[in-house]
Amino acid sequence: MKNIDLKSTYAHSHQKRFQKTLSFIKEFLDKDDKILDLGPSNPLSTLMTETGYNVENTKINQDLDLDFEIVKSNNYDVITAFEILEHMVSPFPLLRSIAANKLIVSVPLKLWFTNAYWSEVDPYDRHYHEFEPKQFQMLVNKAGWDIVKEEKWYSTKPKIGFRPILKRFYPRYYIVYCERNNK
Repeated sequence: MKNIDLKSTYAHSHQKRFQKTLSFIKEFLDKDDKILDLGPSNPLSTLMTETGYNVENTKINQDLDLDFEIVKSNNYDVITAFEILEHMVSPFPLLRSIAANKLIVSVPLKLWFTNAYWSEVDPYDRHYHEFEPKQFQMLVNKAGWDIVKEEKWYSTKPKIGFRPILKRFYPRYYIVYCERNNK
């Protein structure tokens, strides 16, 4: 039986999602846009920078529920939040306060057959929310955003079992491009 290198296999599944994200954002971002990516520097923000985007991240361990003054700054053309809002207790105040006119967000979708992810070891690695598409659409719209484009993606993690198989048939990730509305 062949040994499977799970670490590199998981890295491959993340890489596939990162490539989908890059393909999605290309349609809406210019290389000269100043981007604030919510959350600390990570492999996706590094890949965006290597691709030529001008990306700045928030501080490591910055509690965006309490400390989100940076999004009120007019220094950014775009705010991105790739799988960060689910870690917030209440993302609404942050979304409402964004000064930029463009927003790109991806979130994990709530699946009927599994609970939200909750690390018992790392207090920063917990999902307070996993969203249903209509619930997330209402959240961003109420915060003053119109969704211009949306996509759903399936999990490609190579786990074995009933739930991992179901995740290949039910979308796991939801990404949206939004523009500020004038309501």
